[in-house]
Amino acid sequence: MRPLNPLLHSELRLAVMSLLVSVGEADFVYLRKQTGATAGNLSVQLEKLRQAGYIDITKKFIGKRPNTSCRLTKEGMAAFEEYVEAIKEYLKAPSRPPKREEKG
Repeated sequence: MRPLNPLLHSELRLAVMSLLVSVGEADFVYLRKQTGATAGNLSVQLEKLRQAGYIDITKKFIGKRPNTSCRLTKEGMAAFEEYVEAIKEYLKAPSRPPKREEKG
């Protein structure tokens, strides 16, 4: 079986990626509300995803208010799809491990 991507295996990073797969693009406030994460923790995890090339982060102003928006990259989508396929492999594994022969 292929190993699970440790970057995506984190609960918060996986939640962010899953949200972005479903909505395409989301701002920081939406992601924070949906995940229940603190602003500081979400910032750190978004930066890890950005450094891996899985998301693009755009910072701009809407009126006088700052806005941070995140979007999944092609690399991020490919990594997410690969992660999902790896999970499927684990789910298809035999429900019980084979019995070991007793030595005696």
